[in-house]
Amino acid sequence: MLFVIDFDGTLSVGDTVDAMLERFADDSWQDLEAEWLKGNITAVDCMKQQLDLVEVDQVTLENFFRSIQLDASFIPFHKYISQFSKVAIVSDGLDHAIDVATRNAAIPTMPIYANKLHFRPNGVSISYPFRNSDCKAGNGVCKCQIAEQLSADVNGPIVLVGDGKSDYCLAKHADIVFAKGKLITHCEQENIPFRRFQTFAEILEVVKLWDVAKKMSSGSPVKRQVA
Repeated sequence: MLFVIDFDGTLSVGDTVDAMLERFADDSWQDLEAEWLKGNITAVDCMKQQLDLVEVDQVTLENFFRSIQLDASFIPFHKYISQFSKVAIVSDGLDHAIDVATRNAAIPTMPIYANKLHFRPNGVSISYPFRNSDCKAGNGVCKCQIAEQLSADVNGPIVLVGDGKSDYCLAKHADIVFAKGKLITHCEQENIPFRRFQTFAEILEVVKLWDVAKKMSSGSPVKRQVA
């Protein structure tokens, strides 16, 4: 089994990138956000232009990352599922923000796939080590490609836990989807089966029921191939 965990708005209580922009960028970042949501620009172009507006030094920004509130129920969730499943944070957000926030919250170490944050004098920039130029979604991180690579040696389903637009593509191909936020609306519109959640405590309850069901039968959730 493979759990693909989104970060912003999923593991973190709010959107880390938006909070950073609200704090350290010119208000015009919101215009760029609106253009992205309308589909007029790609996520890659949107975030690059937004981060160009950020004015902050590294020490101040890292202190801000340490203040990011995470879902406290993730730790017991991870402790349980990591006994039998691969777990990775796959986010179209910023790798350094995720690394600093999770270490500060004593979240167990796990693979992190995200856009790379670079510091420059009183500002930041971004690069995209996990971008797929063939991906029609236009995200900086191609979650489908990463899920396919990580699941190559997994005997079990791919489980997506997410909340937003960067999760839309993988939601079509994952075997099981836990959704909140905008991802709920998308799944309803596209007739994608999903389970609602607000915290990882709720997901943990469901996973434990899977274990009970598995003990009562030889079956397990059916794995579907990720395109």
